[in-house]
Amino acid sequence: MSQVRHILSASQFNRAFLDRMYRLTNKIRQFDKSKEGLHYLQSLLPHKRAMLYFTQPSTRTFLSFQSACHILGMKNSEIRDAATSSERKGESIEDSLRTFSSYVDLIIMRSPVRGLCDKMAQLLDQTDRPIPIINAGSGPDEHPTQALLDVYTLERSFKDSGGIDGKTICMVGDLKRGRTVRSLSRLLTLYKNVRLVFASPSEFKIENDLRLFLKSAGVEFLETADFRDSLALSDAIYMTRIQDEYDLAAGESGKVDSSEFYLRAEHLKIMKSSAVIMHPLPRRNELDPAIDNDPRAKYWRQERNGMWTRVALMTTLLGVDEKILLPEL
Repeated sequence: MSQVRHILSASQFNRAFLDRMYRLTNKIRQFDKSKEGLHYLQSLLPHKRAMLYFTQPSTRTFLSFQSACHILGMKNSEIRDAATSSERKGESIEDSLRTFSSYVDLIIMRSPVRGLCDKMAQLLDQTDRPIPIINAGSGPDEHPTQALLDVYTLERSFKDSGGIDGKTICMVGDLKRGRTVRSLSRLLTLYKNVRLVFASPSEFKIENDLRLFLKSAGVEFLETADFRDSLALSDAIYMTRIQDEYDLAAGESGKVDSSEFYLRAEHLKIMKSSAVIMHPLPRRNELDPAIDNDPRAKYWRQERNGMWTRVALMTTLLGVDEKILLPEL
């Protein structure tokens, strides 16, 4: 397939890319089952270096990417706080990241600044070291790698019932500022006859740009405040927390009562026996820990899938994906 330059937005992918990523990630998981397979993965990119530039708090996404680097034998360095870099001295983000590009072969970025990943990709493409950028979360805007792992998790969960095509996916919570919802919704438009249900308080409804995108894609969707009815008709429930880090005033989100949109153990009897429960984590009260042992709960598997999906992405960006798809160990 043609070389992918950067991973910036869910909008850059097509169905063929998603189907190939599914096959590639499955093959990587097969390699993980043997010592020889793991050694083979580690032999693919030991000559490459990655920079983890995470200036927005992160645990899962950071460790997932770091673990993916280790699986592929890549060395990695990190910036977890811009205050520890020369930005503290007044250097621009652009100059800082261009400096980092001199030392590494890949930059993985998580930033509270909307559009920064796109801007840096365009800047580096004009230099003599146009290294790839991976958007690991940009403000309330996009989280494309989370969307890819979410699609992978859905596809595996529905592998015995026709895949994602024809399914009803319900997204719950802070849909206005939840970047995972925005990215996943865009990817789901690439599947046939998917129906989306958005259940949230009125204050946290999806933004109009996503609404218009879904209409232009011809995707059937429903916005509702009726959480219980949504549970009964859905094949997958995608829970999200309130994104209060984006409040304009302290405590602003706390003024909205979201408790009617919490998934509790008592709701399990309403849901389909074949349903899938997902959450990008971290969670708060919106997802009852009592649900964790229900076979429909997939969020811990979703986390592990993220590591393998990111391995697949990095092999694709750095041109060694065919070395995984072709050999049989």
